[in-house]
Amino acid sequence: MNFVEPIRDRKKIAQIKNQLRGEQRFRDLLLFVVGINTALRVSDLLQLQIGDFVDEQGALRDRFWLREEKRGKRNEVIINDSMSEVMREYLVAYPTVLDNPNHFVFFNTKTNVFNDPIKRGQAWKFITGICTDVGLRGNFGTHTLRKTWGYHARLSGVDLALIMHKLNHNSLAYTKRYLGITDEELADVVRKLNL
Repeated sequence: MNFVEPIRDRKKIAQIKNQLRGEQRFRDLLLFVVGINTALRVSDLLQLQIGDFVDEQGALRDRFWLREEKRGKRNEVIINDSMSEVMREYLVAYPTVLDNPNHFVFFNTKTNVFNDPIKRGQAWKFITGICTDVGLRGNFGTHTLRKTWGYHARLSGVDLALIMHKLNHNSLAYTKRYLGITDEELADVVRKLNL
């Protein structure tokens, strides 16, 4: 697997959202927003169903549980305000997805077949394409969404141990490598504190 980068600039994140909204690509907008807000792997994102987000009465949920495909761990997914807002737009654009709670959220919009999710390659093409469209340079791919969550969580001061837990990594060392944290960067923090 090639090393991919997070989207570091919040302005670029906003630009991506605005472009997708302007183009009325609500499925892609939701994929992007859910990906950067949940830190789920793309294999788990693509398996999400309408019933994960919407209850039997048609109300948006505030959370759901899933079993991660890669590790088999149970994970609680919190639906934040950003995700809820985009889900409402998505449901207006694709109202017939509500016909069945087992419909995949990220279905193939060319065929409108709700019981067939997009493939990993389509997700990769979307992510690399939208990053290029907004002028981002670097190596981007499906892990970009997950790494973007980790990068911004770290930037916000979230403890690395919590980030490790959320990403379901087995070691802090792996999480540091995953986020691109070097020993020298950590040494700089100690030098700057100088208490």
